[in-house]
This record gives sequence, C-alpha cells and structure tokens, in this order.
Amino acid sequence: MNFLGMHHMGTTIKKIEVFGIGMPLVGTFTSGGQSKNITKCLVIRVTDNDGIIGVNSIDPSTRATSPNTAAELGVAIREKLTPALIGEDPTNVNRIYEICSKISPQQPGAAAGVELACIELTCQRHGISFHEYAGGAVMDSVLFNAWVGELPPDEAATEALKWKNDGFKSMKIKVGNNAGVDGARVMAVRDAVGSDIKLRMDANQQCSVDEALALCDAVKNCDMQLFEQPVAKDDLDGLRKVRREGGIPVMADEAISDHASLIRAIKADCADYIKFGIKQAGGMLPAAKMMATAEAAGLPIVLGHGFGLDLSTTAEIMLGASSHNVLPGLECVGPLKVTDTVCTTKLDISKGHISLPMGPGLGLKLDENKLEKYGFDI
Repeated sequence: MNFLGMHHMGTTIKKIEVFGIGMPLVGTFTSGGQSKNITKCLVIRVTDNDGIIGVNSIDPSTRATSPNTAAELGVAIREKLTPALIGEDPTNVNRIYEICSKISPQQPGAAAGVELACIELTCQRHGISFHEYAGGAVMDSVLFNAWVGELPPDEAATEALKWKNDGFKSMKIKVGNNAGVDGARVMAVRDAVGSDIKLRMDANQQCSVDEALALCDAVKNCDMQLFEQPVAKDDLDGLRKVRREGGIPVMADEAISDHASLIRAIKADCADYIKFGIKQAGGMLPAAKMMATAEAAGLPIVLGHGFGLDLSTTAEIMLGASSHNVLPGLECVGPLKVTDTVCTTKLDISKGHISLPMGPGLGLKLDENKLEKYGFDI
C-alpha cells in the first residue's frame, strides 16, 4: 500500500461536542476582588471515524473577559473550529493546533480545549497515558499546594492547620495591600504550622511596589518560599524592584499569558519562579515548550490553575510529573473547590498528594447524567 493510501485509511475527526458546565463551588471564593459560587467550564469531546473518543476540559478564570469567557469559547469551538476540523487527523496535533490558532487567534482557550481532547484521543488510540505522551513521568507521585484566604489571623491559622493535618506540605496565603493586616495573617499561619511547611503568598496584583516591599519587610522572619504577582501584570520593572529589594523570591503569574510574555519576563529579569496553566499556554504542546524555555532560563515553574474540573486537573498533574523543574506543590487544585465531578470517578486530592494517575489518556470517563445536571446552554 502506498503512503497516500495508508494516510487515507487513517483516523479522521467525525464529531466534536462541547458542553457548558456550571459546577457549584464549596462556598464562595474571592480572588482579586471578585467573588463567585459557581465555576463555568467547558468539556470537549472529540470522536473519530473508528469511534475512539478523546475528552478534556478548559476552565476560564473568574476574571476572564470577552472573547474568552466559557460561553464564548464554547461558541467558537462549535461554530468556528468544528467545521474546519471535521475530516482532519486528530493525531496530528501540531496541525490541529495550527488550524485552531489561525481561525481564533484571540481565543487561546478554544485551541487548548480542542488540542487537549485530540491528544487524549491519540493516547486512547495508542493505549498510553497523557504523561507518556508528554515524554514520560519523572516522578511517581505529585504534591499539591493548599491556600488560605484573606482572613483574620486566628481564622487563617485555623485554616492553615487544617490543611497541614490533612497532609499538605505547602500552601499559599492570599494577601491584599496592607502590610500590617497581611503581615499579621502570614505570621499567624507560620506560627500555627511550624517551620516544615513551605509558605507562599499571593497578592493577585493588588500591591504597589512600596506596599509589596513593606509586606516583604513585615514577613521577613517567616521563611517565605515565594511572593506571587505582588504588582500589576504589566509592571515588570516594579516586579523586578520587589524581587531585588524585598528579599523574598518573586513569582510571575498574571504577567504570564503565553510564550511571548514568558520571554518578556525572562528578559526583564523580574522573577525567580514562573506560574502558568495549560490553558494560559494555549494547550499541552505550547505548555511543554514554555516549560522548556523556563527551564533553560533557570526558572522553576509552578504549574496549575485554581479552578478546574477533574479532566484539566489530571492533564496538569500528568504534565507536571514530566519535569523536575516543576516545583512540588502543584496549583491545579480545582477539585478541592467544587462539589462534584463530571466524570464517573472523582479525583481525590484532599490529602495533598496522589500517586500518578495511569491512563490510558487521562484515565477518566464522562458521566452523561452529570453533563446534563450541570450543563448550561452555549
């Protein structure tokens, strides 16, 4: 059989489905001044001509704005990307990604959703796990990072102690822009958990440079692992100043939106750590490229995003396990914040660590009843 004949016999995309999911949260979450009690996500399911299925999810943040809200990304996948992808080879992920990026360059989440589902389909086809597709896992288990909200010191200490007793080895403390109030919270947490827990603090861009430096001074005896995004995402000079003068390693988060922004942060010498999720990168292959760039620049990364269904969370766990340059304490902790799952099994990360999931693909199956129960029209 000639090469063209073989190619013709191959797998092609027959159907792409996209489901809007409004998943209730465990309580109300406030981040960067915005509160929510439900997280809006998309589940993408790609079926090929042999009936093999690939699934994944994407989870836009609360602060996502047009055209990158869950509903808008869902419409883009259904109405723009799907017609262009039917008949394409889902295992040629570079090509799939190229097509999606050309059609919807302003909506990286749309490309990511389709790309991830096609990778999962490819894994199912070959009987390999997502981490094998990523080149293999270099660790057998992963750790997760807990979080403590902007609470009064005594409440923050109680919450931190609960996480420690559950088995978490690291946690981040949300801070605002008041060195006195924030410093008291951080000190209370450090006193409560003792010296063996890694502590991070996250300002979600809420500080001025002076406020950030005042906070660094207030917590200088608390042995902080890192200070996440103290100042506005575009203020790389300010970030560098906090890094140079604050005495606490700085992590860029909101400042990182894609590969180009990672390069800008590296050139600005403004961070000791880099944080992003697969969706920010625009898919797993772009995320892997960003991971390689950060590693070459000598910058460890924190992988993950705060709100996510089991599907995207498992993808980040498996990608995170593929590199020792990923800091222990993944931030893909979405399953801890939601009341349920859209899969037939629930991912349990409540002890702060899990053995690496084995697959094939993500090793997850969608629950049709849950898709219906939590669905919203897009």
